[in-house]
Amino acid sequence: MGAVQMQMIAQGYLVYDLTSSPALLGLVNSGFALPMLFLALFGGAVADRLDRKKVIQLGQLAFLLNALIIAVTVLTGVIAWYHLWGSSMVMGALFSFVMPARQAIIPNLVNPQNLTNAIALNSAGMSATTLLAPAFAGLLYAAIGPEGVYFVLAGLGLVAVLITGLLPNTGGRPAEVKAKILADIRAGLSYIKRTRMVLVLLAIGLATALLAMPFRFLMPIFVVDIYNRGPEAMGLLVSLMGLGALAGSLFMAKVGRWKRGLLLMGTTLLTGMALLLVAMLPFYMVALALMLALGIGDAGRRTLNQALIIEVTEDRYRGRVMSVFMLNFALMPLGVLPAGIAAQYLGGQLVVGILAVTLLTFTAIYFVTQKQLRRLD
Repeated sequence: MGAVQMQMIAQGYLVYDLTSSPALLGLVNSGFALPMLFLALFGGAVADRLDRKKVIQLGQLAFLLNALIIAVTVLTGVIAWYHLWGSSMVMGALFSFVMPARQAIIPNLVNPQNLTNAIALNSAGMSATTLLAPAFAGLLYAAIGPEGVYFVLAGLGLVAVLITGLLPNTGGRPAEVKAKILADIRAGLSYIKRTRMVLVLLAIGLATALLAMPFRFLMPIFVVDIYNRGPEAMGLLVSLMGLGALAGSLFMAKVGRWKRGLLLMGTTLLTGMALLLVAMLPFYMVALALMLALGIGDAGRRTLNQALIIEVTEDRYRGRVMSVFMLNFALMPLGVLPAGIAAQYLGGQLVVGILAVTLLTFTAIYFVTQKQLRRLD
């Protein structure tokens, strides 16, 4: 994950160095979403068919090769923006297969009572890389150039392959029970449809992603037009959000299995309240504190949502269910695009306020209607 965070920073700098085009920058950075939309369900089916450890390692090897190819194209001077667009799409394809396997393998490695703790520690590690890896990538980019960064990424990919090799094999389904992969996907979707709690938890994940995540993309509007600050101010806001996410993840690791259904609702409520206060109070110093609250709420919500989905899902369907959960990242533009268009005409504060009120309303509805979720420990 550290390598992935570094790759995002290096890719963005390199695209803009090559093109000076915000449009191409956006195109390259969003290139991962399209493969995820088409391949995520296949990735989930593969995670339920094959040894999950091997699926992860193959993805890490592909990441290594992808980084090496970009490093060589930069070194030889043939790099163009469409190479980076292709690399971004390769990353989306890799995520489609690796991420469902990464999530589905956790219950194979820890006892059920430690599942939430394990997922929280995983989330804390990701939050820590969000804090540290981008800054490290920027320093490396300045010191050894983009080709040097991509060679380092390839090295980190190799380290990841070796570390994953220490995990036990999880095995795959017996050959005689393997159906066609499209039949596997249909079976997974049918399982989600008939398993009410899985469906409810997936709906919560999707709704909160569509309503909470657009703020991150609208943040420059607040920094420039409302707070009248520069890019360093936005960097501090993002860092504090990452710090809050790390704190939230560590808190969830400590809490373990205590009233997780209510905590899921509470952290979603915290996210909605933080967004509403950001919209209502146009003061930068207030926003700094709210970023901590927003990070804590987001990390808690994500951790608990993943843990509960994994726990209530049968092992043979976990890869396919987590692939549907992962579609949140690919579908996020569905929330970002209309929010961005609305912000152009209504202003960022009003749009974020509308999103926050909608999220709070949604939270209140499922608190009242989902008695089984409230009782989940």
